[in-house]
Amino acid sequence: MSENETITQELCKEVDMKDGEMQEFQVQGQSILLVRNNGIFSATGNKCSHYGAPLSKGVLVGDRVRCPWHGACFNVRTGDIEEFPGLDSLPCFKVTVENGSVCIVTTKKALESTKRVKSMSSRSAGDRSSVVIIGTGPAALVFAETLRQEGYTGKIVMVTREKHIPYDRTKLSKAMNVKAEEIYLRPTEFYKEHDLEVWTEKEVVSINTDEARVKFKDGSFLQYSQLLIAVGSRPRELKCPGSTLQNVFYLRCPEDAGAIFEAASSKNVVILGSSFIGMEVAAFLADKARSISVIGKSDVPFQAVLGKQIGEEAMKLLKDRGVNFYMRTEAREIRGNNGQVNEVLLRNGTLLPADVVVVGIGVTPASNFLKGSRIAVDTKGAIYVDQFMRTSVPDVFAAGDVVSFPLAMMDGHRANIGHWQMAHSHGFGEGYTEIVMKGTLEELKFLAFYLKDDVVVAVSSMNFDPVVSQVAEVIFSGKRITKKDVLAEDFVTAIKKL
Repeated sequence: MSENETITQELCKEVDMKDGEMQEFQVQGQSILLVRNNGIFSATGNKCSHYGAPLSKGVLVGDRVRCPWHGACFNVRTGDIEEFPGLDSLPCFKVTVENGSVCIVTTKKALESTKRVKSMSSRSAGDRSSVVIIGTGPAALVFAETLRQEGYTGKIVMVTREKHIPYDRTKLSKAMNVKAEEIYLRPTEFYKEHDLEVWTEKEVVSINTDEARVKFKDGSFLQYSQLLIAVGSRPRELKCPGSTLQNVFYLRCPEDAGAIFEAASSKNVVILGSSFIGMEVAAFLADKARSISVIGKSDVPFQAVLGKQIGEEAMKLLKDRGVNFYMRTEAREIRGNNGQVNEVLLRNGTLLPADVVVVGIGVTPASNFLKGSRIAVDTKGAIYVDQFMRTSVPDVFAAGDVVSFPLAMMDGHRANIGHWQMAHSHGFGEGYTEIVMKGTLEELKFLAFYLKDDVVVAVSSMNFDPVVSQVAEVIFSGKRITKKDVLAEDFVTAIKKL
């Protein structure tokens, strides 16, 4: 069969699917999602464009399907991505209904594509405007691609102090030996094809908003018509004595990950910080280092974010893999010989052998270069923006981890949080006073509902898909999930009915 030869295959009978139902089908070895809504059948690829999760296991609301893993949403009629994370849309396929049979009409070539890039405009020589984007994270890349998708024909330049084009930073702590090229979000050719310039190893030192230009460390300048600041956050620096010794590492870029991986092999590793970075690094190095010690200020890891019960279980899992924990303390001093780390003294008096120290004690907005500019920041360095991501200066915008923005679903309350998905679309749940657990932590099948004033503000889960996506859809619709709903005997049904 040639690539472009038409394939027609029956998927099911019309009576086999009800309105509001979706099913997965295999066509020529490819997974297809079939949806029926308001009597109309639609077919798209079944794999989420983010990490490949099966969308048939997600949540369908009208023409919108939400991924069960990380919450990306797609329109099942157009295949377009409507909520992040991820960059690509889904392929769509023609569906026919004849004599009660529902059939897909496609080609072999079309079936082999699991992702679809939205159509984009190109740069026009007659358009003299220019947009400069400082940063190459998810906020920056989504912004650049959206400009082209919406028909912008001016010059677009993304600048970064790093050596790399945009990449998936979240993978650095999970696979520290990964090559940078393996986690690039787009291939190099993509930027050339869509007239997106990426300037690497160009560190911004200041912005002159009166003259609309960006100054770089090498002394060069770049003019802009409009500017987006999407520099993200930087690791919080350790302040104790010895923090500048050799083999004290921070994890920010692929070079950092590779250096930690190389230095930690068969060595004594001390990890300062017991949240996501610290715990993921500990999990990855557990079978590679001689010893691993995690130091945390709280009673258990993840306590402030996920609660004590989940933290206890996470700690137990890593203990079973040989990781040692020293909680309710912190580093007092890092000691070494000839400039090289060899031990860490904790505030509780414990002395730990250390060939490598990994610092993961939080992040701060990477906005130091804005000092002296007219762009307003808060006391933590986060850039103030309004609901349209506009800063205090005309034609200067900001997005991602570096901003403090008003969240509509929280009555305009300002938020600043470093998270991959939020950098794409800006949304989060803040604060909780109670946790209601469902399932069994020991069996690693659980749901944790986080409540504030008897209303669910967030949820986390393991092996309980797609309830998190169902909750996300309810919150997205503006409805509330109450403690009464969560405590219902059939709480899943109660949430679905909202």
